[in-house]
Amino acid sequence: MLAFNQAHLYNCWASNIASADMQADTEYSDERIPFGYLITFRSYGTWLHGRGGSVDRLHNTYGNPKLPADEERKQYNRRLLKQPPVKLTAAQRAAILAAVKETCEIRKWELWASNIRSNHVHTVVSANCKPDPILNALKANATPKMREAGCWTSDRSPWVYRGSKRYLWREKDLDNAIAYVLYEQGDPLP
Repeated sequence: MLAFNQAHLYNCWASNIASADMQADTEYSDERIPFGYLITFRSYGTWLHGRGGSVDRLHNTYGNPKLPADEERKQYNRRLLKQPPVKLTAAQRAAILAAVKETCEIRKWELWASNIRSNHVHTVVSANCKPDPILNALKANATPKMREAGCWTSDRSPWVYRGSKRYLWREKDLDNAIAYVLYEQGDPLP
């Protein structure tokens, strides 16, 4: 029964997010503010084009299929890396979570859910602004928090450029995104 409920939650979330994805960034205004955003960003070098299921800038349109696996492209992209891929440790994940909570508290954003995995960070946040400043602040504040904790010593960023910012226009979308972040990311990490 639990597996069915999780699958059902994911299917509801995916269909609701798909409808929200169709909303353009330009539809945000002071009169039309979404319930929240699902913000996702990846650690550097852990999701290379060539891996099955990726999306590149030429195929990043709603409804387009994801790219098939291409080992040659993946190896090419691996050679372009300027540092080794960043797999987040338990200490790094704890520092990132502290930074996410602190950033939301200082900026008076509502943090509904956060799940830091070994290669990406999911957060569901409500704020009276577009999602770009949220994404930028979360990434920017996580790096010094890791340095402060002594678990990031590189001068380079641990993050890929950009990230995903999904608008959650309805309360139902917000609920489904929270369930996705909290319950659909696999087993808890140590």
